[in-house]
Amino acid sequence: MSSMQTSIEAVRKSLVVNCDQQTAFEVFTREIGTWWPIHEFKLADKDIIEVVFEEKAGGRIFERHIDGSEDEWGHVLAWEPPNRFVMSWFPTRTETDTTELEVRFIPEGNSTRVELEHRGWEIFAAEAEKTREGYDGGWNTVLGYYDRKLNA
Repeated sequence: MSSMQTSIEAVRKSLVVNCDQQTAFEVFTREIGTWWPIHEFKLADKDIIEVVFEEKAGGRIFERHIDGSEDEWGHVLAWEPPNRFVMSWFPTRTETDTTELEVRFIPEGNSTRVELEHRGWEIFAAEAEKTREGYDGGWNTVLGYYDRKLNA
């Protein structure tokens, strides 16, 4: 058996939202706490009072709980508003076991195409395919909430 990891396909999602590029970007980042389904996807079994997306390279993305504690989701790797951002993603994992998430915002007339790519599954070794499959379905749910927020 080879010790070489095979490449595992990235999770890719795309949707068109009925707003300009700047609004699509800001709602995804600055307003993430207003649409993210924290009742389904959160790290701690605690009440969340906010989700914070620090808007700069090196910034953190984290949930803050009612007791003041925080759990990090990842760090901003690239910050290019309103075109794209890239972040490390490590919910439920350590900072050394991270995947990478890139979200691009592309103007299409009066709308914006949002393209999400979640990659780097190889870090999970034997659990990589199973983990990727879980996120593939999870991103459908999450983006559904984002879409409803912008297209309401």
